[in-house]
Amino acid sequence: MRFSAIIGALMLAGAAQAQDVPCGGSFGAFVDGLAQEAVTQGHDPATVRQFFASAQQSDAVLRADRRQGIFQDPFITFSRKLISQYRLDKGRQMADRYDSVFDRIEREFGLSRGVLLAFWAFETDFGAFQGDFNTLNALVTLAHDCRRPEIFRPQIFSALKLYENGDFDPRTTTGAWAGEIGMVQMLPKDILINGVDGDGDGHVTPKTSAPDALMSGAKMLSHLGWRPNEPWLQEVELPSDLDWYDTGMHATKTVAEWEQLGVRGKHGALDDGRLEASIVIPQGRKGPAFIAYPNFSIYFEWNQSFTYVLTAAYFGTRLEGAPVYDAGNPEPGLSGEQMKRLQSKLAARGYDVGKIDGILGAGTRDAVRNVQRELGLPADAWPTPALLNRL
Repeated sequence: MRFSAIIGALMLAGAAQAQDVPCGGSFGAFVDGLAQEAVTQGHDPATVRQFFASAQQSDAVLRADRRQGIFQDPFITFSRKLISQYRLDKGRQMADRYDSVFDRIEREFGLSRGVLLAFWAFETDFGAFQGDFNTLNALVTLAHDCRRPEIFRPQIFSALKLYENGDFDPRTTTGAWAGEIGMVQMLPKDILINGVDGDGDGHVTPKTSAPDALMSGAKMLSHLGWRPNEPWLQEVELPSDLDWYDTGMHATKTVAEWEQLGVRGKHGALDDGRLEASIVIPQGRKGPAFIAYPNFSIYFEWNQSFTYVLTAAYFGTRLEGAPVYDAGNPEPGLSGEQMKRLQSKLAARGYDVGKIDGILGAGTRDAVRNVQRELGLPADAWPTPALLNRL
């Protein structure tokens, strides 16, 4: 769960070492190389020495990196786990407490408060659990490790700049295992680029200042392409004769075109008919249904898990008053082992599902949709035991 454009790459990156990024070898020599590079970049040598003086390799960071999970629960199960009554109540309390901050965000960035409240809740439970890994140690450890040095090495030099600004302490600054800091979990480079002094104290401190964290998060979403004053997600009712192959993020139509096909808002009219949108049915045609507006795609700059992204987007609507979604009566899904068997069968038929890992990712969904169409079944991209048996 990471509020960073870089994390999508982090979660999807392979184990191959980047050819042109130094990594590995003696840890002490590696840190010395970082310090030398920093001086070459123009940083004061004494400041560089102070910054790197406490750097240590962290086995705990490496263990956390190796065990990072993939969200396997289907949407209904997953969203019910994450969206607790506590988070709903606390979110509304925080909306009231920081009403003037959210008003400013809405004015300056056109970003609805429910979006940031959902990020804040899921990332750190509104700042309560921000992570206790030393940030410098985490970044240096992961840069030294040769799995993804190209992601983490630049973050070290961004942290150095934050240190020079008085906004980072290499000895005491803590956060998540992958180097994210603060209430909405931003990497040092993101803070450097998008950090906003929301409380006017002359510093950007997203660990301790909710205004700083929220304003910085809003600026980051804007930087990623959030379209001001536009919606992101809405529950819908679908006609029974819809061409299910046209559902999913791969297909878009204007809202007006979806309306012509019989798509209706579940709890009110759909938005601007000129907007391009997709129909999202995470558990097939018999489960929940949503229309995803252009801003929904920005969530994937933050996290690549479809289920997590949909849950975060939906929670944002709940915090702004949307009712609980209609779960419908979806067909049973597959266990992890069943999903592996399905992926193997799909691969044998020539479909590209990527790694046979038991995870319902985008490649597997696309393959399921296409094989359903090939077999004359409703092409809703939801893999079921019946489909597995058919194959």
